[in-house]
Amino acid sequence: MIKSEIKFKELSQIFNKDSNILISEAIKNLRNEQPFEGAVHLLTELYDRSADISIRKVISDFMNDLIDQSVTAEVIAEIRKNRKSETKTMLVASCWQSPLNYSEYIVEITQLFLSGDLPTAIECLTVIEESAVDFDQIKKNELKVMIIKWSVSDNAAKRKLTEELLTILER
Repeated sequence: MIKSEIKFKELSQIFNKDSNILISEAIKNLRNEQPFEGAVHLLTELYDRSADISIRKVISDFMNDLIDQSVTAEVIAEIRKNRKSETKTMLVASCWQSPLNYSEYIVEITQLFLSGDLPTAIECLTVIEESAVDFDQIKKNELKVMIIKWSVSDNAAKRKLTEELLTILER
């Protein structure tokens, strides 16, 4: 990933315009460029503040197709921020829908599973399930202990999801 103040500023200016066509084209053009630091941040900010379904879809599709492993840290940094629930859910979904490896962040993703709402937890479960094949038994046990120590959710669906996660980590 490169650091480019110019690209960041240009993209920021486009994202602040009131033209869905320009914004969509700029996002599509990002696919043909080398990833630059801050692009994920700008996309996430736009997704978080936009109510436009088509813009959100273009951003989500772009995030799901990320292929440069160097952007994982930026995606996780955006997940850590105080965002709308649907924004966090989209970001976590991109973790399993893209071919990138997020296993080094699995403790954070497990914590988000436990503390997040049901849609986000579902996406976290998928990330953990896809990563679990790479974990040794020690890592799986560490995650199971973390999950068991967490207070049980009042939400029946979340409790059931937690049971499913523990079953996945048993394999």
